[in-house]
Amino acid sequence: MIQDYEGFKDAILKLTGIDLHSYKERQMKRRIDSLIKKNQYDSYQTYVEGLKIDSKLYKEFINYLTINVSEFFRNPSQWEVLEKDILPSLASRSQNLKIWSAACSTGDEPYSLVMLLSKFFPLSQIKVLATDIDEKILARAQIGVYNEKSIASVPKEFKEKYFERLGDSYRVKDEIKNCVEFKSHDLLKDIYPTQCDLIICRNVLIYFTEEAKSEIYKKFNHSLKEGGILFVGSTEQIILAHRYGFSSKKTFFYQKTTNDIT
Repeated sequence: MIQDYEGFKDAILKLTGIDLHSYKERQMKRRIDSLIKKNQYDSYQTYVEGLKIDSKLYKEFINYLTINVSEFFRNPSQWEVLEKDILPSLASRSQNLKIWSAACSTGDEPYSLVMLLSKFFPLSQIKVLATDIDEKILARAQIGVYNEKSIASVPKEFKEKYFERLGDSYRVKDEIKNCVEFKSHDLLKDIYPTQCDLIICRNVLIYFTEEAKSEIYKKFNHSLKEGGILFVGSTEQIILAHRYGFSSKKTFFYQKTTNDIT
């Protein structure tokens, strides 16, 4: 019998494999309590029972839990730094960059990245690994259809060149989609890619506990090549980055300086 939120977290771990113990409790509990109330369940116990038998309820819960908020070229000034400072430096070292867009949500970010990379390389040389824990969202990302709001920050040249108008929506052209490989990945428990030149993980780490974030930063360090770059979100500056083998390259951009971390 589930008595409290601690018991609910244990039940969800068994049911879904998602470890809510690693998420900030106040924020996540508030979101979950709101969802339970919306679906007119009166306790954690009855809601978990509902999740076990109602596939629609289960899918809604997973989608709600994984916090899918994204848009193309989110925070444009940061993408300008990526274009003017970070990518030229990485491109001078290699013409075949290994890039990982972690917690990519609906695909806005990896597709934005491919478009920006097209200024430096032919599309045939560009490959971005894009991962997320939510397989339903990954399926949407692979379809690549977005509304006007999602693409509001897309530069005009990219909008004209790489999107097709579909009524009130816009579809990413196949030449861009073909540069992205989508895979399911859980930042808390799955094996990380290795030898990456650039990792982008933005606006998701704010939901994790400090202990979970610390472990993720260490894993990102081991996932990067020496001198590789980690690009984080606007509210996710890394305090004492040297503890994780990073130095601050630019605001929100961290360069790997060493493997020697505990």
